[in-house]
Amino acid sequence: MIKRRLEAKIQNALKRSPAVALMGPRQVGKTTIALDISESRSSVYLDLENPLDLVKVQDIGVFHAENRNSLIILDEVQRKPDIFAPLRGIIDKERRKGNKAGQFLFLGSASIDLLQQSSESLAGRIAYIELQGIDVLEYANRQPEKINELWLRGGFPESLLATSDSDSLEWRQDFIKTYLERDIPQLGPRIPAQTLGRFWTMLAHQQAGIINTSQLAKNLEVSVTTIGRYLDLMCDLLLVRRLQPWTSNIGKRLVKAPKVYIRDSGITHALLNISSYNDLLGHPVSGGSWEGFIVENILSVIPSGTLPYFYRTSNGAEIDLVLDFSGNEKWAIEIKRSSAPTLSKGFYIACEDIKADKRYIIYSGQERFTLSEGVIAVSLPDLMQELLDKQ
Repeated sequence: MIKRRLEAKIQNALKRSPAVALMGPRQVGKTTIALDISESRSSVYLDLENPLDLVKVQDIGVFHAENRNSLIILDEVQRKPDIFAPLRGIIDKERRKGNKAGQFLFLGSASIDLLQQSSESLAGRIAYIELQGIDVLEYANRQPEKINELWLRGGFPESLLATSDSDSLEWRQDFIKTYLERDIPQLGPRIPAQTLGRFWTMLAHQQAGIINTSQLAKNLEVSVTTIGRYLDLMCDLLLVRRLQPWTSNIGKRLVKAPKVYIRDSGITHALLNISSYNDLLGHPVSGGSWEGFIVENILSVIPSGTLPYFYRTSNGAEIDLVLDFSGNEKWAIEIKRSSAPTLSKGFYIACEDIKADKRYIIYSGQERFTLSEGVIAVSLPDLMQELLDKQ
């Protein structure tokens, strides 16, 4: 269901914009979706990691002229970031001829170069769409055992659909090794794989925690500035998320450092060598991992323009996730794994602080019911569907 919805979103974007960039980490399924789209129209697909395909676009103007009636799909486009500058002239020329949309589809496994180059050269000519891993509505819906499997293995298709938990873990560990030893060095940063691997693992141990850059710097024996550079890189690679704090001035002492999540729960578990569901339940990171899993699933279906935050004061008032919709509507969301959820006084205080329009607690049960002070207990699939209906 989600895949079909995303394909429709890409198709609609291609009808409006000359160029569309589909971004997401490696192996998340971008190429599969692009090839499905290519079957519905005249298209030409090039993988810029293939030396022969890379040669074909050395002169993108000539290549476009030969294929101007087709959708040109360029995979791993960050391998040739200088391609964006001449594309501006090509797109503008086609516009003058009346061809205003659907000329290029870019696939990128890193936003670091893709965003910089395209935003500089193609402002007003490109639409961005992010592809995340398989989510709860697509894979599990309301089946608890499948939700748990998705949580353990994460949303990368080959990991999730592996024949066993051990095969899944091995795939994820190979994925991590490939990123550290091949993909990141090819993007330019000269960071030792061992150092970046230790940093990634430290983030896994602190999943869903407030980042302490000074402590991380001390542990890695680098500067705080270097830690910031490492974190920027992992966020640009779409592997890590910084969830910013709600910092509106309400006259209270607010936590101002961001929360940090490894975006795929399966990668979190692979970094910590958690191989089974039972091992996960007994691990200290279990609570933070579950929170990150819920947050990523929710953010995969929020309407365009929605801003996510968390809220925390020095006195303990806290909301796990705040969704700020355009139009000033705000939802406060608390995350629990319990089938009999309870809320602390701090959540109610925090809701009053931000003047939340709706208040939810996500729990592991299936029924929807109201707790005190208008807080609605709801399952993850039901809240995700409510967000989809809001789009």
